[in-house]
Amino acid sequence: MNAESEEPVRRRLSRAEAKARTRALLLDAAARVFARKGFTGASVEEIAESAGFSIGALYSNFGSKEALFLELLSHRQTDRIAEAAQTLDRYEPGTGEAAAELGRLLIDVADKDIDFAPLQAEFWLYAVRNPHVLESMAANLSGPRRALEGVISTSLAQQGAPAGVSAEAVATVVAALFGGLVRQRRIDPDSVPEELFGQALKWLFVGINAGTAPAATDGD
Repeated sequence: MNAESEEPVRRRLSRAEAKARTRALLLDAAARVFARKGFTGASVEEIAESAGFSIGALYSNFGSKEALFLELLSHRQTDRIAEAAQTLDRYEPGTGEAAAELGRLLIDVADKDIDFAPLQAEFWLYAVRNPHVLESMAANLSGPRRALEGVISTSLAQQGAPAGVSAEAVATVVAALFGGLVRQRRIDPDSVPEELFGQALKWLFVGINAGTAPAATDGD
């Protein structure tokens, strides 16, 4: 058997696999270009060229620069939520280890993923000024939001929260808390120490449970 026959035969990608690979390469290129240029400064031409594709390939896969950015944002949020869910699965509820790990997750996002938080802020302003983009943003991020609601629902059940507490509402508060603390950490790192996010989550859940206590009467 000669050397050539020992070489593995490269399997031709299916159409779906080729499309998925193209999208992944475009997303990777977009992340790099957006990080360097910002959302407004980045051009579809530069993103496509960086990925090794034509502008037509970019538009056929994502439709617009806004849709490309929203897909990238959705992936980032989904990854973070999955990481948080894995953290909660590793520890017993109420022991403190999970809160500490979630605090470290926030610090990693704030201190290591330093380009994306400003990008999110820039895109939020862009979307507010373009209502049709704002609607697309809400629709595109519904998947990560549902994933977060699932994590919150599990935590509420583990901590004995009343059945009437809305996982959707708590997820909204947790998402806002996380995003706000990331931005504050970038402004003033000392004001957001590693343990703060976990502690804030404890305050939130203690408050949720305390809200079910019967009100005191005048005779108590």
